[in-house]
Amino acid sequence: MAKPEKVTAVAEIAERFRESHAAVVTEYRGLSVTALMELRRALGSDVTYSIAKNTLVKRAAAEAGVEGLNDLFVGPTAIAFVRGEAVDAAKAIKKFSKDHKSLVIKGGYLDGATLSVDEVETFADLESRDVLLAKLAGAMKGNLTKAAGLFNAPASQVARLGAALQDKKAAEGEAAA
Repeated sequence: MAKPEKVTAVAEIAERFRESHAAVVTEYRGLSVTALMELRRALGSDVTYSIAKNTLVKRAAAEAGVEGLNDLFVGPTAIAFVRGEAVDAAKAIKKFSKDHKSLVIKGGYLDGATLSVDEVETFADLESRDVLLAKLAGAMKGNLTKAAGLFNAPASQVARLGAALQDKKAAEGEAAA
């Protein structure tokens, strides 16, 4: 018979899997409590960094419909459940793991797909959503400006042609007089 504490823990972890659209699985062996607190602060308020027993996490993942992560739940495992910007969380974890070699990225989960370590690190190298949207808007604005210039070109050419003709007629009129 399952203990009520374990049932509650599985339900909480399953709920975190359901609420988050991304998760990064890490190994925290050798990190101090102070370092873990520093990591949690670096991750921000949209990320919940949880340490749990692997058997409970496996059950919770199955209950939440998350598949393909069971191989990652070996050894001391902690999971960063991301509700906000997944790129920012991946960047924070990657940066922290460079400073603290004890933190090892095992893999991840993003919108229904499992991620390898390389994919998580590549994901961390992306620019944030806001920066990418700003670049897209800039590119679109540049193309619209070019299009407006192309549409205005024939009208300005006609205006220049009209001015040249007027100048030519004025010059001919002065020469005749």
